[in-house]
Amino acid sequence: MTSKKSRPHRHERRATQAARRRAAARLAAVQALYEMDLADAPPDPVLRNFIQDRWQAGVEEEGREYVEPDEELFTRLVRGATERRDELDGIINPALRDGLDVAGLQAVMRALLRLATFELLAVTDVPARVVITEYIEVAKAFFTGPEPDLVNAALDRMVKVLRAEEMEGVNGEKPGDPG
Repeated sequence: MTSKKSRPHRHERRATQAARRRAAARLAAVQALYEMDLADAPPDPVLRNFIQDRWQAGVEEEGREYVEPDEELFTRLVRGATERRDELDGIINPALRDGLDVAGLQAVMRALLRLATFELLAVTDVPARVVITEYIEVAKAFFTGPEPDLVNAALDRMVKVLRAEEMEGVNGEKPGDPG
C-alpha cells in the first residue's frame, strides 16, 4: 500500500510563504540598521539600496532559495527603530544584565534588540512569543555563542512590561515578575 504525502493546502502554503517573507524582513532590517550604524547613514538611502538593489527573488545563495522580504514590514521596522532609538535604548538597558548597556553591545546586537523592542512596542498584531522566537532565530543567524540566550533573556524581561496583559498567565507568571 502506498501512502500519499500530505501536501499543504493553498492557504497554508501562502501563510508559510508570508511567514518566511516576514522572517526575511526581520533579518534584512537587522542588516540595514547595522549598516546605518557603521556608516552613520540616514534610513532613506539604506532602505532604497536594500529595496532596489539587493532584493532579487528566486536567487539561490548557499544552496537556499532566496525569499524576498516583506517590504512593508522591513520599512516599518527600520524607520520605527530609527525614529524611536532613544526610547528603545531606554527600554533595553534595564533588561540587560551583568552591567551591559546598549552602547557597549556589538552593532549587530544593538540593531537586533532595537528592532525586536520596536516590534514588541508597535507591531502588536504579532504575538509576543512569535516576536521573541523570530529574533532568537535572527540572533542564531549572526552568532554561534551565548548571544541568542542574551536576546531571549532580555526580550523575556521586556515583554513582561511591554505586553503585560498578553503575557499574563504565560508560564504561570504575572506581569512585572522579575525575570
